[in-house]
Amino acid sequence: MASVLFISAASDAPVPQLEILGHSIRQIDMDPAQLAAAPRHDLTVLDCRGNLLQAKSMARILQAAGWQIPIMLWIEESALAAMNSEWGLRDFLLTSASIAEIDVRIKLALGSQTGGVTVKNKTGLVIDEVSYTAKINGRTLDLTYKEFELLRHLNDNPGRVFSREQLLSEVWGYDYFGGTRTVDVHVRRLRAKLGEHESLIGTVRNVGYRLNPEGTVED
Repeated sequence: MASVLFISAASDAPVPQLEILGHSIRQIDMDPAQLAAAPRHDLTVLDCRGNLLQAKSMARILQAAGWQIPIMLWIEESALAAMNSEWGLRDFLLTSASIAEIDVRIKLALGSQTGGVTVKNKTGLVIDEVSYTAKINGRTLDLTYKEFELLRHLNDNPGRVFSREQLLSEVWGYDYFGGTRTVDVHVRRLRAKLGEHESLIGTVRNVGYRLNPEGTVED
């Protein structure tokens, strides 16, 4: 069953009854800061019942951030005319849809995910881009979405040094409102979760960070 992230402008908004289908659901506000700390999930559902313009703006933020997880809209039939390719969505769910229809659409959205080559380096780090999981020597790392994206980005470019500004723009996206300290916080959290392999992420003094394929300690 799927783990669903439900993004809504109203924290008390009723959510789709996906638990009936065996899915788990976690709700957050339409706040870029909350997206950065979003838990790992399989499907993003964007609530369009309230402020449609705000929902569209959030969809654009997700695209700018390189959001790879399928996005579905939770939308009323009267608002369908506002949908177009700019939303970057995989599908939509009508608020009037039956449980059976919702179940089928979610399965189709999850089943249509592509790509996801598993990458392994000398440290034993394995990144699965389909399931959004990372393991180190067989141990699964409990990462948030942004922690996973940061680790994957560094792993895709082993040895390359990234400044904080580069990581902020390439991982968080140009529309992110936070400062470069966000990068330091996420690197610190990643190192803590890597445990004895924390030296995998090296610091290049006065420059930024890079992934050390050999897992050696750097200044």
